[in-house]
Amino acid sequence: MSQYGLITIGFPSEIKIGVNKISTTDIWQSLLLGWKDFLQQPSHYFFTAILYPFMGFALYFWAAGENTLQLLFPMLTGLALLGPFVSLPLYEISRRLEKGLDTSWAEVFNVIKSPALPAILILGLMLLVIFCAWMFTANILYVLLYENEYPVSIFNFLREVISTQRGWTLIVVGNGLGFCFALLAFCTTVVAFPLVLEHEVSALYGIKASVQAVKVNPIPMILWGLVISFGLLLGSIVVLVGLILVLPVFAHATWHIYRKVLVFPNQHSLNPGDH
Repeated sequence: MSQYGLITIGFPSEIKIGVNKISTTDIWQSLLLGWKDFLQQPSHYFFTAILYPFMGFALYFWAAGENTLQLLFPMLTGLALLGPFVSLPLYEISRRLEKGLDTSWAEVFNVIKSPALPAILILGLMLLVIFCAWMFTANILYVLLYENEYPVSIFNFLREVISTQRGWTLIVVGNGLGFCFALLAFCTTVVAFPLVLEHEVSALYGIKASVQAVKVNPIPMILWGLVISFGLLLGSIVVLVGLILVLPVFAHATWHIYRKVLVFPNQHSLNPGDH
């Protein structure tokens, strides 16, 4: 295990953190634990898990109405960037299941009263900025390739993209740029939200811990990123309905990965206080 010290912004004392060296097996185990959490508390997902598909449908109808169908795919894939923030109540469910606490709907959403809320909102704003930057970049790329041509229907646009050279350029370059934005979001938040939620530390602390977790465990974290990408792709293909299952399982699994990766050698309790 590799250990390092971090100073939290706005906190009077140093909080030391340990980063475990995990394996790819830990990723699969965390996914299984996430599935078990999902089966144990399915009643909470009507609000939380429905939100993500609803946002996708809303974006679709907005794109269709504003002649911006060319941005539909970037918008749908970009929604994954906001997943860690949307999943916050699910992290709280896993935390409470772990401690044997009340996991009723009312208790779970009391997380909005947590002292960690400002840091959580800062992280959420950061993800929103990354999402907007991705959309801006995707639009610039389209304009560079297609100038003022706009698709009249989604089917015509798909046919154009897969049958022309500039369409394939859009696919290859667009996905490459999208990967860069996804990598940035992943490396800065992979354990940030669970850490901030549980220990009420600063957003900067959570970002630094996430970056260090990826540096210490590049192969397992790459695997986790690929699993997330593949799962979200499958969930989106099924008219976004699959995300109702995929998003909660991944959120719970993220909590268990956080628990496997980070340790706090100077703290006897995992949690400074229940929310």
